[in-house]
Amino acid sequence: MKLIKLMLWPLSLFIFTTIESVANESITVAEKSEWKSTFDKFKADGTIIIKDERGGASATYIYNKARSTVRFTPASTFKIPHTLFALDANLVKDEFQTFKWNGEKYSIPSHNQDQNLRSAMRYSALWVYRGFAKELGETKARDYLEKINYGNQDPTVKVNDYWVRGGLEISAQEQINFLEKLYKNQLPFKVEHQLLTKDIMIVEAGREWILRAKTGLGGQVGWWVGWAEWPTGTVFFALNIDTPNGMADVYKREAIGRELLLSIDALPHI
Repeated sequence: MKLIKLMLWPLSLFIFTTIESVANESITVAEKSEWKSTFDKFKADGTIIIKDERGGASATYIYNKARSTVRFTPASTFKIPHTLFALDANLVKDEFQTFKWNGEKYSIPSHNQDQNLRSAMRYSALWVYRGFAKELGETKARDYLEKINYGNQDPTVKVNDYWVRGGLEISAQEQINFLEKLYKNQLPFKVEHQLLTKDIMIVEAGREWILRAKTGLGGQVGWWVGWAEWPTGTVFFALNIDTPNGMADVYKREAIGRELLLSIDALPHI
């Protein structure tokens, strides 16, 4: 499905994306051991947390609870907070600013062209965010990470790109906590920067729902994190799996996540 810009939507369709809902009436947490069959179907080891806040209640479903607290490199899911850092530091003005490609060839064809903030998020153009990291520097990056309490808050470059193969790590539980704050505009950044970051996260949308998400692949772990918005509430999710076969395993991230979200009607059955 083609990306739909939030700015084109009627106001009534996205008001619920920026206003914090009323306090939940009840909170439940359930371990979903039966979801192992879905992971097994795709021959994947991993974890998923789904926090369903529709209908005035909060229900959290977890598969592999022990792993959900284990930290891994965030890989390209870090483009979400990294975008906020870049906006706050005035490294980018808006989603229309162009970043000129220097001609270096990358294995992903969509990276080999000029980018803007929206395309860099959509195509996961690593070179754009490497530029942000270079301009920010380690000290400023650490300040931002501590400010939002993101994972182990370590921007040390041990090999290359601290959010891919460096020092930064985060758990699925911590991803959920961060995403909830972003959804509610509760991060210590300008509201307009949080709204823009959420806008460029849109991957699919329908008349009554929006899916905002980001994949990640770093080392031998793959991620899919985000949330689905409905008029009755929001469903947050964070999944990570082992990816010993590299690119051959990447499709499993969304395939597993979508199947489990569909099982609780958190995505439309199209």
